[in-house]
Amino acid sequence: MKRFFSLVTFSHTIFALPFALLSAVLAARGLPAAEKLVWILAAMVGARSAAMAFNRIVDRAIDTVNPRTKTRDIPAGRVSVASASVFCALSAALFVFSAWRLNPLCLALAPVALTIVLGYSFTKRLSALSHLVLGLGLAIAPVGAWIAVTGRFAATPVALGLAVLFWVAGFDVIYSLQDEAFDRAHGLFSLPARVGARRALDFSTAFHAVSLVLLYSVFVLSGGGPLFGLGVVLAGIFLVRQHVLVSPKDLSRVDGAFFTANGWLSVAVCLCGAVDVLLRR
Repeated sequence: MKRFFSLVTFSHTIFALPFALLSAVLAARGLPAAEKLVWILAAMVGARSAAMAFNRIVDRAIDTVNPRTKTRDIPAGRVSVASASVFCALSAALFVFSAWRLNPLCLALAPVALTIVLGYSFTKRLSALSHLVLGLGLAIAPVGAWIAVTGRFAATPVALGLAVLFWVAGFDVIYSLQDEAFDRAHGLFSLPARVGARRALDFSTAFHAVSLVLLYSVFVLSGGGPLFGLGVVLAGIFLVRQHVLVSPKDLSRVDGAFFTANGWLSVAVCLCGAVDVLLRR
């Protein structure tokens, strides 16, 4: 099990999960029923695990020749392609089953969600806008959590989903700076490989600016109070911090910008927003 957790980088669940939980609290205007939360969590884990396992399977040949990724579990031989495929199928089944337990609309949209999160694995071979497709995959989480609670769409979760989309696209651009030369040499698409590191960081800054505006719109749409406002301010601070840590000439702190800053951002926004809602009930 530890190897499979490593295969899908389970710790990175921290990126999307807090936004899904925040969306569920906003939808319920308080704590959702425990059963809802359990199946939302199961759906999140299932979808993300399926997507990551599928990505590792599809990219195994590339990962083998990339010095940064050759130690991943499949290239290193710790997990076989057959085992990863079974794990991916079981994870997808968990997602669909969880969607069925939530409500009919969740179940109806489950194939669409799977198409997006699995399809992302091919986009780096097709377009430098693959960063936005990855963002879309994570943007599904807060929208899905809202539908799980209410059974319908609304403006607030869509705005929150779009905020997640541009946030993820921005930090994925920063992360992909590490592979700029490799991607260009192997015909893979990414913004750094397409336009260079400096211009790619400009795109990342623009994506994060849009994300912050959208997050503020969620604050307004939900009638947020001071604590939620604090969460938006903290999100801005963590976004700025990423761009302070990384420059085209210094990529030594990419991991700090990628994992630490973004992990704290998602947790801070979730806690501030959720506590704000609970205190104003």
